[in-house]
Amino acid sequence: MIQRSPFDLTGLTGLITGAGDARGIGFATAKIMVNLGARVFITSTTGRIYERAAELHGPRVQIDAGTADLTVASQARAIVQQAAVDGLDFVVNNAGMTSSSRDAVNNGETGSIEDISEDGWHAGLDRNLDTAFHVTQAAIPFLKSSDCGRIVLMSSVTGPLMAMDNDVAYAAAKAALVGMTRSLALDLAKYNITANAVLPGWIETGSQTDAEKIEGRSTPLGRSGQPEEVAALVAWLCSRHAGYVTGQALVVDGGNSIQEMRHTSR
Repeated sequence: MIQRSPFDLTGLTGLITGAGDARGIGFATAKIMVNLGARVFITSTTGRIYERAAELHGPRVQIDAGTADLTVASQARAIVQQAAVDGLDFVVNNAGMTSSSRDAVNNGETGSIEDISEDGWHAGLDRNLDTAFHVTQAAIPFLKSSDCGRIVLMSSVTGPLMAMDNDVAYAAAKAALVGMTRSLALDLAKYNITANAVLPGWIETGSQTDAEKIEGRSTPLGRSGQPEEVAALVAWLCSRHAGYVTGQALVVDGGNSIQEMRHTSR
């Protein structure tokens, strides 16, 4: 009998949300997963997702794509049903916005508790928390039929471990994702479904600002992380060999969150 590699995803089918950015964590995850043999359905709010699928298209690549506004429960259910036509083994809830993104600023989702509007507060929670709730709830009936049910929620170090100024909605939503992860892990264990959260720090995505690049250079490893370094962890969490890891919040931040002294040269 041939022993599978711990990183082999052959025969698994999954949905990855928020994969429209060519330099984002979602698309990096899709690239790794299809290379490891998975069939992947990717989604985002815009038609850029079809460009991403075309970039990966090839004779040995199984990838499909669709657009949806995952803040709307009916659209989330529809996209999950599209992804699960032949079954569903994993869901990667990557959809959301960085707190410094142009959309988040323009939509009033940033600000302190004194400054943010009620609409901005709810928009931040909708985009970063409700999207994961809608997709996960819709996916559970399909995941129950898998012998390798996996849920990954993309949180952040912002919220669960630390915070930034004027960022109350984003921090609250990302912290809530960790609580949701632990609840899912307990509720779904009887179906052999695991749930884990990944907490990136400063990552060199397409939306990273110049200020964030500077912050990345102040981490113990002296650089921002690459999307592929987050994606590799996500891919393993979705593999058959990760079946005894559940309810965990796994940090990918170059050691930044363990660093107490930041202004003393090492």
